[in-house]
Amino acid sequence: MSYQPTVPLDKLPSMFVPHSVDSHKKWHTSAVLRFASPFVDVFKDRIDFDPIVMAHATTLLGYTNRDFYEFPEIAVQCVAYFNELFDLLPVAHFFYSNVFLEKYGVKLQTTNTLPWIAVGDRPIKTPEDADRIPKFEKEDLSPDKCKTTELHWRAFDYEQKNIPDMMLPMHNVFCLFSMAAELVGPEKFITWTMRQPKACHKVLDSLAYTSANGASVTADKYGFNMMVIGSVLANTTVLPPKYVKEFSFNHQRDFVRKALAGGGGPQLWYHLCGDHSKDYPMWRDVLTTPFTVIHIGYHGDNEFPGDLLKKEFGNRMSLLTTIDGKKMIEPNFAWAYEASKKQLLGGRDSPRGCILGTTCETPLITNPGCTLAAVKACKDYGTYGTW
Repeated sequence: MSYQPTVPLDKLPSMFVPHSVDSHKKWHTSAVLRFASPFVDVFKDRIDFDPIVMAHATTLLGYTNRDFYEFPEIAVQCVAYFNELFDLLPVAHFFYSNVFLEKYGVKLQTTNTLPWIAVGDRPIKTPEDADRIPKFEKEDLSPDKCKTTELHWRAFDYEQKNIPDMMLPMHNVFCLFSMAAELVGPEKFITWTMRQPKACHKVLDSLAYTSANGASVTADKYGFNMMVIGSVLANTTVLPPKYVKEFSFNHQRDFVRKALAGGGGPQLWYHLCGDHSKDYPMWRDVLTTPFTVIHIGYHGDNEFPGDLLKKEFGNRMSLLTTIDGKKMIEPNFAWAYEASKKQLLGGRDSPRGCILGTTCETPLITNPGCTLAAVKACKDYGTYGTW
């Protein structure tokens, strides 16, 4: 028997306080001005905290992990409510890892604790298989033909109908390198970067082409959007910097160029997950728009320093400086406050603005006290014009 949503989707809106109430309108008006601050150079209120909440929002509000990933209507409604609950961002989002892989024949499934993950045999078993990998056109990515598009468009359509003031069309590229690794098998693909580089590039070229068309398809229907681009598996712990550049950075540039030309963006969010202590300098040369955010998780075992992020990227991009997402499950609220304070002091006066976030997605069992502590730090040390 297939998994069913926790509540019937047609009854979901009635379970939440509607956005027409005065209290929501007042909060949202203020939150929008704060959210826009890093991109318009008119700083309002304080620095935002963006804990990159996904399925944690559904689990905290009484739903499930699978509700988030399999029922995007529940996902965006819970993220919207969560953001207002903690005075965070005035937008709701839905995204998941491994986008478009089902088009290439990868079997994906969710569990009670995990997002969509690849299971079973991988479609690319030999370097010769990479010669036959398809590049999908826009017409191949319509929601009736593509699970990735179907899920995202269900989220956007629900937002348009029920929470239009918090709608945020997004194209989630995730990490081209990670997606390619799922087509081959992560360990094998990493080995191929040394032994079969041509095959790796063929897979990455196809994914960049398909994902750029996916961004264009979303833009055709919903207009301007935010594109999330990652370098996740491709990091300093896994690959030497020259390989990060060859197999991640270069293909990301190719994707961004094609996606912008096809109407994607204009907001770009570069999410560099994991340790980038040895390869971060190359990311100064990414393609940018006036609405670009740079987000680097770790420098070795520690959070990437806010002051270093400001020094290296502050003149070109808005910063998302971080606290350690792994520790957000602990009942150590003083740590969350002090860690947030340190990162805010390091990055708050960056020329193109600063946001506080977590190193990656907040875990399912994130402690709400840590979220509250980070918001308190933003109110105490991220207030514009008082330093």
